[in-house]
Amino acid sequence: MGKLFSVALGILTAIGGFVDIGDIVTNSVVGSRFGLALVWVVIVGVIGICLYANMAGKVAAVSGRATFEIIRERLGPRTAAANLSASFFINLMTLTAEIGGVALALQLATDVGRMMWIPVAAFAVWVVIWRVKFNIMENVAGLLGLLLIVFAVSVFALHPNWSDLIHQATAPAIPEKESVATYWYFAIALFGAAMTPYEVFFFSSGAVEEHWTTKDLGTSRLNVMVGFPLGGILSVSIAACAAIVLLPSQIEVTSLSETVMPVVAAGGKLFLAFVIVGIVAATFGAALETALSGGYILAQFLGWPWGKFRRPAEAARFHVVMIVTIVAGAAVLYTGVDPIMVTEYSVVFSAIALPLTYLPILIVANDSEYMGDETNGRVTNMLASVYLVIILVASLAAIPLMIVTGAGQ
Repeated sequence: MGKLFSVALGILTAIGGFVDIGDIVTNSVVGSRFGLALVWVVIVGVIGICLYANMAGKVAAVSGRATFEIIRERLGPRTAAANLSASFFINLMTLTAEIGGVALALQLATDVGRMMWIPVAAFAVWVVIWRVKFNIMENVAGLLGLLLIVFAVSVFALHPNWSDLIHQATAPAIPEKESVATYWYFAIALFGAAMTPYEVFFFSSGAVEEHWTTKDLGTSRLNVMVGFPLGGILSVSIAACAAIVLLPSQIEVTSLSETVMPVVAAGGKLFLAFVIVGIVAATFGAALETALSGGYILAQFLGWPWGKFRRPAEAARFHVVMIVTIVAGAAVLYTGVDPIMVTEYSVVFSAIALPLTYLPILIVANDSEYMGDETNGRVTNMLASVYLVIILVASLAAIPLMIVTGAGQ
């Protein structure tokens, strides 16, 4: 039983990170327009986030310090400040999208407008962060988010043409109505959704919250190898559902109602109930992660006391930062901006910020001053270097492709 709950951090990170509102929307859009022609990007993203999250978890377990604490010390305040600025901005965008995602899911369940749900969602995020213990938070949000497995069940319940789906995934082709630039724009968006920076900040800081040591390296690997591949399977299932139901009917995904249409077609109201609870849990879990990550990175950079393992009075500035970011995210949504649009932009901007996040992790993971005998091996460094090249290319191509395609239009 202890081992079962030891993977809860990985499950929460996967459900609230890999399968957040950005991944749900992006995979649904991609499936409805390209079928499974971009599944390979999800696979690449899963391997990449497993590789770097494992490094971040190992750094935290060996050194007892979170990633951003070491980034500032190892790279200096100027470089770390650039990293902080980009990461904090992306984090705020993502938090805004997640709060909006919770509101959209609750609107889907109740027919009450999302504007009514935004303050409810924001207040609930603050209350959970303020009052609920870390282990309870991760267990409840992560396990309820597993209800998104209904997307995978729906794939089978829809009785698709399996040979066609396999052909789409193994021999990807760009549909005639889509351009090469649009294809690669959504490839970068999927990659950004898979490797969102806050995932590693939350994972490493969560390891410190749970007091991991070198004895917990096995648990760290287990979290990574269970949590993120699980998120990848759910992501592919979302795309597959859209490819089976929405693509043939040329239904464009502009809201969550289109995203859940395949699930309703597969299992009616019962499946709809499961998927709504799953989406609420996944987006709420992601909102918790991003709110915490904003507090983590700023407090770690400035040397403030931080962590849910401390009473709020002992880490007051850490909690104030989270309150401010939650209020700011809700305020942005109250301007009337479409949460789906915020989501789509957030995953692309995440791709732009990736080099600033993952290069420092690789540098620290190879520093024997912090890691002792647990520095990266040759194979890990080789794979990580290959991924840095991919990350850099994606980062440089994101803005030009966004302009050329009109953000995928």
